[in-house]
Amino acid sequence: MERSCGVVLINSGRVLLLQHTSRKSEGHWDFPKGHMEEGETEVETALRELKEETGISNIEFLKDFRKTIAYKVSLGNRKIRKEVVFFLATTSANKVNLSHEHADGGWFDFESALKRLTYNNACSILQNAIEFYRNNRV
Repeated sequence: MERSCGVVLINSGRVLLLQHTSRKSEGHWDFPKGHMEEGETEVETALRELKEETGISNIEFLKDFRKTIAYKVSLGNRKIRKEVVFFLATTSANKVNLSHEHADGGWFDFESALKRLTYNNACSILQNAIEFYRNNRV
């Protein structure tokens, strides 16, 4: 099984989405996320990937939000199971410095973000995050 971790990042009622550039997923919109490295915790992976993909590191996690999705990906001529753990965080940062892995990115209001996300499982994560955010922000 392959494991990745990511962040649903919110700033003033807007969520950060990134458009990937890989050939397999051209135009694919999703949250900042990436593969776990040996010895990392899930939170460390999520933070590292967020900084590498966006330049943003000043965030605050919302306690008790941890959602997981699982799906199969092709690796050569075989399919492997992939699990992605998402955390919810807020930031006051506005500037996004995209990595070479992304063609575009930006802050979107919740409704626009739901329409822009490519996959249903990402929409489900965002819907859970929106509800949690609205019920738990200070």
